[in-house]
Amino acid sequence: MKELTCIVCPVGCHLMAEDEDHVTGNRCPRGLAYAKAELTNPKRMVTSTVRTNHPMFPRLSVKTDKPISKALVFEALDQLNDVMITKDIHIGDIVISHILETDVDIIATKDIVY
Repeated sequence: MKELTCIVCPVGCHLMAEDEDHVTGNRCPRGLAYAKAELTNPKRMVTSTVRTNHPMFPRLSVKTDKPISKALVFEALDQLNDVMITKDIHIGDIVISHILETDVDIIATKDIVY
């Protein structure tokens, strides 16, 4: 039996899951879908920073454009350690396309103009 707290909405239902087909405690269908996803392939949004050579902004904040598999989070962070921004970048620009051969892009969350 696994205990989960649903994070899909502000209610925060306390879920009990024996397996993906036996979930209790959800007040709506979204809680059931959340529990199934958490049990089979949990995903998370990743926020981090990458280096720049800009004299005033040594780091650029970035995030994934959609959740990435939880199993890949630390590998994705390792790949971000190797990135250096050397040109103008704007909010929403892709910093890394299809990180770790997934359909997830790393995008800028700040403007940096040289």
